[in-house]
Amino acid sequence: MTRSGPQGLIRSAATEGLQWVPGQTYTMGSDRHYREESPAHLVAVDGFWLESHPVTNARFAAFVDATGYLTVAERPLDPADFPGAPVENLQPGSMVFTQTAGPVDLRHLSQWWTWTPGASWRHPEGAGSSLIDRDDHPVVHVANEDAEAYAAWAGRELPSEAEWEAAARGGLDQTTYTWGNEPETTGERLANYWHGDFPWRPAQGYGRTSVVGSFPANPYGLFDMAGNVWEWTSDWYATSHEGVSDVAPCCAPRNPRGPAVEASYDPRQPQFRVPRKVIKGGSFLCADSYCLRYRPAARRPQMIDTGMSHIGFRCVKRA
Repeated sequence: MTRSGPQGLIRSAATEGLQWVPGQTYTMGSDRHYREESPAHLVAVDGFWLESHPVTNARFAAFVDATGYLTVAERPLDPADFPGAPVENLQPGSMVFTQTAGPVDLRHLSQWWTWTPGASWRHPEGAGSSLIDRDDHPVVHVANEDAEAYAAWAGRELPSEAEWEAAARGGLDQTTYTWGNEPETTGERLANYWHGDFPWRPAQGYGRTSVVGSFPANPYGLFDMAGNVWEWTSDWYATSHEGVSDVAPCCAPRNPRGPAVEASYDPRQPQFRVPRKVIKGGSFLCADSYCLRYRPAARRPQMIDTGMSHIGFRCVKRA
C-alpha cells in the first residue's frame, strides 16, 4: 500500500474532532467472506479528515436545537403513500431491535425487528424511552437525508464507501479486522459487537450501543470503525464491487464512487422503489454466528428513507 499526505498538518476549528486519513492505494473488499464484498480490488483515495467517532446524541441535539430539524422518523406519514395500510400503522416511527425470549430461527429477522410507532433518535426504543445517560452514545434512527442534513450544517459530508473503508483499515491493508487478522480472544474488548447468544442473551455489557470511544482506536486514531453502529456512506449500493478488475497501483481508480441510483433498487422487492445506499462497519448486533460484518470490507444496503436502532453515521471533511 502507498500513502501520501499534506506536509505540516495544521488543526483548526474546521478539523476539530477529526483525524487525518492519509492518501493511499489499498485493496478494497474481500474474496474470503460475503459475496457482496467481492471482488477485492485496488483503489486510490486522496487524504481526508474523518470524525474520530460516530456523531453522538448530544451533537445531533445541538444540530436540531440550532435548526429545528425534524427527522424522517418524526414526520407524519401521508396515507396516500401507503394505500391500504391500517390507520394504526400510519404513525411516525422506526425499526427497533428487541431481544427475543429465547433461541429463534435466524432466517427470520422479523422476530427481533419491529416497526415501532414513536421510535426516533429522541426515543430509541419507542415512546416512553429517552436519551437519559446516552448523550455520548451514537445517534440512531437517522435516515440518509437526516445524516446529510447534519453534515451540511456541520460544513462536512458523508464519506464515500472507499474513503470509509480506507479509514477503517487504518493502514493495515487486507487484514480481516480493524486490528489485524486474528479474532478477538476471551477477555479482550476490541469492538462492540454481539457477545453471547444472538438475539436473546447478550453477555454483560453488550447487546446495545456503547459510549463512543469505549473500545480501542485503530491506527489512525478512529474509534468504533468496527461495531457499535452501522454508518451511512454517500454511495449507492450494488450487489458486488462489479465492474472492477485487478490493476497496477499506478492505474487504480482514484476516489471511486458507487454505481448509479438505478442499480440500488432491490430486485427481490420490486414493490419498494426506494433506492439504497451502502452502510459500513457493522454494529452491536453483529454476531459471529449470524453476521460477521464488523470488518472493514463488510457492507450492507439500506433504504435511504429508513432509520434503525443500529444505524448512525460520521462525517468527512476533504482536504
